[in-house]
Amino acid sequence: MRILLQRVRRAEVRIREETDTGPRERIAGKIDGGYLLLVGFTHTDTDHEIEWMADKVLGLRLFPDANQKLNCDIGEQGGELLVVSQFTLYADARKGRRPSFVDAARPEIARPLYDKFLTFLKQRGVPLATGEFGAMMDVELVNDGPVTIWLEREAGVSS
Repeated sequence: MRILLQRVRRAEVRIREETDTGPRERIAGKIDGGYLLLVGFTHTDTDHEIEWMADKVLGLRLFPDANQKLNCDIGEQGGELLVVSQFTLYADARKGRRPSFVDAARPEIARPLYDKFLTFLKQRGVPLATGEFGAMMDVELVNDGPVTIWLEREAGVSS
């Protein structure tokens, strides 16, 4: 499982749709401060990796305290999460010019993992918004800091 975490002042996900009256955009998810999580899954991910990653994201101390030290987690800050599925995090571009996505979980595997990840986060009480799994999305954000962290959890790794 891979996550690109960005601390944001605000972020939103819009989806373009064709309707009977023509194209339109709708906001799928929006937050006013917290973390934008771009989340990707591989074939071997299980509940163990997902739960570990949810705890890791929520426990990271990436917000400043009164002394401007990064000592507060998202719950202490009162921040929100915007979670967006992103299979391209598993792109392998080492050879050639067209990336390979063979390490990315197929949608029928990734969707249940994504839903479980959202469930784990919701159970921990942090306000949560999402994109739409499998949709083409426009993601807009204002980085805070900027603070950007790459998180990865390989299946079978003990904590």
